[in-house]
Amino acid sequence: MNHLFANASSDKANAQYMIIGIPYDATTSFRPGTRFGPLAIREMSYNFESYLPFQDVDLRDVPFYDASDIEPSCLPDSVIHEVEIVVTEVIGKNKIPIILGGEHSITIGAVRAIKPEWYIVCDAHLDLRDQYRDSPNNHACTTRRVFDSGVENIIILGARSGTPNEYEFAKRLCVYYANDVHERGIADILKAISKKVFEKRIYLSIDADVIDCCLTPGLGTPEPFGLTPADIREVIRKLAPQTVGFDYVEVCPIDSGQTATVASQMVREFIASHWKEKKKSGTTTNSMKY
Repeated sequence: MNHLFANASSDKANAQYMIIGIPYDATTSFRPGTRFGPLAIREMSYNFESYLPFQDVDLRDVPFYDASDIEPSCLPDSVIHEVEIVVTEVIGKNKIPIILGGEHSITIGAVRAIKPEWYIVCDAHLDLRDQYRDSPNNHACTTRRVFDSGVENIIILGARSGTPNEYEFAKRLCVYYANDVHERGIADILKAISKKVFEKRIYLSIDADVIDCCLTPGLGTPEPFGLTPADIREVIRKLAPQTVGFDYVEVCPIDSGQTATVASQMVREFIASHWKEKKKSGTTTNSMKY
């Protein structure tokens, strides 16, 4: 099995999208194993046809490159810094970084590098703790650290778990809880989100546990009563065109491949949706603005 993402056949210099794996899970709080997520996601990418009919895009025609995995340090502070350095290099060459996790703390470094106008995260958990288990960079603190980095325009989608303090802090942000999606439907939620982030630069982070654990059980911190894969696919299709950094994290491949398969397809959906918009606007060159 080739351990690079399927159809990532562009050379590094000409690629407009760069996949980076971060096999790290040292701050995992329930079930370890998300360090194996990047490998599992890549392996499942060979299950699919290269053509995505909804976007009318064949991934063989899209210039994207898989840079493989970084070899992360042990301490989360160091890993976050390493991710920041790598992503800074990627965007410095006008490429869109696509990060495969690994635990959610890795997102902090990517956001610090990109400095987006909006941070949109799909997650079962609020991740607004100031610290957890003596670490301010625990994966349970990700969104709080993003906020503290200066990115205060934050949308959380699909949350259904957190402490009382986190729920109180969340009042300062824009949160669409899982129940909101169940009641209103994802189309209505995305209409509201689109109005907020109109033409702004987005960092889009997908935590695999935003999806109901009964549908994708390969998770480190599973939560029931979540969103569906179709919901998250719609989020990606809608927001990909204005996204300048993307990650899919917290896949813990202990199941029969369901969670990694969904993750792999979501990465494909992101690339195809972003590329379709670039072709439509005639900007299929390395001209992204960070």
